[in-house]
Amino acid sequence: MSETPGAVDRLMWVTRQLRRWCPWTRELTHAQLAEYLIEEAHETVEAIEALPAVDAVPEVQRTGYDTLRKEFGDVLFQVVLHSAVAEELSGTEANGFTLDTVAEAITEKMIRRNPHVFTPEGELLDASELGAVTIDDVEKNWERIKKSERADHPEGREGDRAVTSVFDLPAALPALAAAAKAVDRAGRQPVNPLPAPRVGPLSVELTDEEQLGEDLFALVQAARARGLDPERALRAHLRGRRESSF
Repeated sequence: MSETPGAVDRLMWVTRQLRRWCPWTRELTHAQLAEYLIEEAHETVEAIEALPAVDAVPEVQRTGYDTLRKEFGDVLFQVVLHSAVAEELSGTEANGFTLDTVAEAITEKMIRRNPHVFTPEGELLDASELGAVTIDDVEKNWERIKKSERADHPEGREGDRAVTSVFDLPAALPALAAAAKAVDRAGRQPVNPLPAPRVGPLSVELTDEEQLGEDLFALVQAARARGLDPERALRAHLRGRRESSF
């Protein structure tokens, strides 16, 4: 390389060389990489949940954030590697994409979906216009803009999935997390399509999985109504049991 690159540029260069000269990396496809992206994302979540309290001693803080930094590096490498695989398709019928076009697409989306911060041209709003919305306003506006995008581009825009219901979620998402996201989506609709959450004991014996599913969803609704994350709660419970086991 003829000039000193930025850190991300150098990572992209290293990845391209691996695609060219490493026989294992060269054969990887998007489909084969999918499992590693999921694994690295889960390891990053684990590092986030293991972060020390804000009042922990500096050395403990450094250790926690150093671990998190490394985990984010693994996630970043997955994005860069997928981009390296895709850019090899440039000029073909598939066309592919590059790391730059990935960054451009998400930048444009963030500008488009946050009109309370940016002008349509991507400039920061005047100071008098900033800070005038609530979190609830932001969430509802986000959903309204998404619906408008889908109406204008029914075939999908910049990688967005076409969503037909609050339950239209990625199949690979863990069930508790998917239920929580569906409840959150429903709450941002002008009229919530879900019945009010109920709280109570399980209705039937645990031999009836259909009713068990209904009871679990009701529990997720009740949790979200109280600002609780059922997926994280169950992970923490399992982690506690694992650490206390002999």
